[in-house]
Amino acid sequence: MNLNLRNIIKPYPSPIITGRGIDLDFPMLAGCLALLGLGLVMITSASSEVAAVQSGNTLYMMIRHLVYLVIGIGACIVTMMIPIATWQRLGWLMLIGAFGLLVMVILPGIGREVNGSMRWIGFGAFNVQPSEIAKVFVVIYLAGYLVRRQKEVRESWMGFFKPFIVLLPMAGLLLMEPDFGATVVMMGAAAAMLFLGGVGLFRFTLMVVLAVAAVTILVQAQPYRMARLITFTDPWSDQFGSGYQLTQALIAFGRGEWLGVGLGNSVQKQFYLPEAHTDFVFSVLAEELGVVGSLCTVALFVFVCVRGMYIGLWAEKAKQYFAAYVAYGLSFLWIGQFLINIGVNVGLLPTKGLTLPFLSYGGSSLVICCACLGLLLRIEWESRTHLGSEEMEFSESDFAEEPTHGR
Repeated sequence: MNLNLRNIIKPYPSPIITGRGIDLDFPMLAGCLALLGLGLVMITSASSEVAAVQSGNTLYMMIRHLVYLVIGIGACIVTMMIPIATWQRLGWLMLIGAFGLLVMVILPGIGREVNGSMRWIGFGAFNVQPSEIAKVFVVIYLAGYLVRRQKEVRESWMGFFKPFIVLLPMAGLLLMEPDFGATVVMMGAAAAMLFLGGVGLFRFTLMVVLAVAAVTILVQAQPYRMARLITFTDPWSDQFGSGYQLTQALIAFGRGEWLGVGLGNSVQKQFYLPEAHTDFVFSVLAEELGVVGSLCTVALFVFVCVRGMYIGLWAEKAKQYFAAYVAYGLSFLWIGQFLINIGVNVGLLPTKGLTLPFLSYGGSSLVICCACLGLLLRIEWESRTHLGSEEMEFSESDFAEEPTHGR
């Protein structure tokens, strides 16, 4: 029996495995790499004082962040090598996996409690945050549902309500951690995907009204949420109590002025501002780089998020609807986290424990963001070349010609 070993071990074609070299959406890649690089610099600066006290090494947090960054780059490469059709087939398994992780994290002895919340599963020196994984798996599952039930979603109430049979229990598990911010981001991205999937304006408006009512009830149901809301409206009324974190963040913005106090010269990171290297890294950035640096960072985020939406639009024009919905969903996840984190930092929203994509210290968030980038790069490549589906036959000539970038 004559076996062709080269055909057996040959991987699927991907943006990084072609006969013409690396074939990526370089604007998207450059934008995300710029954010990753800026994040590494800011984590090094914002965490130096905390790291020195906790470990005796000012670079301790930076080294851990760098390890997560290497893992994230590896995750990005792996996701770029997997055909989008494979993700579509595995949608149900991912949904089951998401539920399994969210159940595990609230079980005593498995979940790890930090600051009163059971949001992490510990693996030695590392913590995994299941909510970050679950949000992406929900996007992939919902994208598959919108493709399978497109007509039903657009024309019937049942097609509109069916996804909530899955989404509401998952939101309940997130609230049990509790992780109100992740719940809002996940449900917001799902609502946006349903709207882009063709849900009628009346049904979508009804969904928005119900969502606002649900958020109002959830806020009033827990005293700590009401306290955060009251603090958010007037943090200076209790600046050394419940309003301490927000007032210190606002002081950081005030100290930064137009050009900042200089990289590494933040005063607020010296134990005045809690969580300076995680949820409030943007405040330290504003203090050290000023309004100019802050606006440039926001511009980078806007570019990356808009580029992600365009990748979805290009996939939709290429009639790759599952890929399009995934791109839209991932972009909305980034947009939601970006808006909430920045809003919290500048005092426009109540304090929530959500990281800033690509910038904040946090292994799960960073790795998942990099994996999402890999998915978006894969989607862009497949929509542009029409060679990404594993159902298609390939030959060497498919990858011999020079690519034609019209984007």
